[in-house]
Amino acid sequence: MRPRSLGGTGLVVSPIGLGLAALGRPAYIDIGRNDDLADARTPEAMERRCHEVLDAAFDAGIRYVDVARSYGSAEGFLASWLASRPDAVADVTVGSKWGYTYVADWRVDAEVHEVKDHSVDALRRQAPRSLELLGHDLALYQVHSATIEGGVLDDAAVLEELRRLGSEHGLVIGMSVSGPRQGDVVRRALALGDAAPFRSVQATWNVLEPSVGAALAEAHDAGWGVVVKEALANGRLTGRGEPAVAAALRALGEPHGASEDAVALAAVLANPWADVVLSGAVTPAQVRSNVGAAVLELSRDDLDALASLAVEPGAYWDARAALRWG
Repeated sequence: MRPRSLGGTGLVVSPIGLGLAALGRPAYIDIGRNDDLADARTPEAMERRCHEVLDAAFDAGIRYVDVARSYGSAEGFLASWLASRPDAVADVTVGSKWGYTYVADWRVDAEVHEVKDHSVDALRRQAPRSLELLGHDLALYQVHSATIEGGVLDDAAVLEELRRLGSEHGLVIGMSVSGPRQGDVVRRALALGDAAPFRSVQATWNVLEPSVGAALAEAHDAGWGVVVKEALANGRLTGRGEPAVAAALRALGEPHGASEDAVALAAVLANPWADVVLSGAVTPAQVRSNVGAAVLELSRDDLDALASLAVEPGAYWDARAALRWG
């Protein structure tokens, strides 16, 4: 994959990145997880799996890796992999996030897996730990799932602390967004102008839920980097998803020899504002399938057919909330 710029941030990334949300903890929201991991979910087994997937990703040309404090031990797993791969350190751009705390204590059946806290105290507690683990490899530091209702965009103490972290540690500061009001949050942050430290945004965009697209285009036009997460809708846009949706993706991929997941990821990359789309692979084989998106060029007719799969945003997010952590 050919390297590219993350908007106007100065960071260099690959068009497909790897998110470690599903590799740093034993439970996550992804269809088919039990088939992929079975009982191999001890911290030691998960670290080995994470390293195997990171090896496959690096060998396939992936050069952006995304973690968060709430992804269990993902930051630590990534740090140990980077220490074992000196050839990778100079080439890989790392992004992490603060604002959620992992509380499941490595239990798959926990009632609560993560707790949100966007206070300045949480930021001051979590940022040093990320910097301790990832050091100079950490390049992008993001608010995890900013919302209008949460008030983090109006918290002067948080914004000032983020500016300080950016200046003192050479970090690009960004934010991630989720939910049916993603576009509102992006535009609210853009409206802050120089009062805010943000230079990138990570959002959910996929062929089922493309509503944030216009706001992401505005952010990219303003020079922000754009990272797309949940492009496979937690596994719904794979062969394991709804039969009708999987069949539609399969039909579009067959003439190109591409898998359902590659089609869904290629649909993201067809947007000129998308700098990076994250793979959430948990096996090396899934990595190899996902990266097929980087060389898949969908036609206008293909993209129109995919656009017909979109659902109402509220319905999409309600369906996502109903998915079980497995």
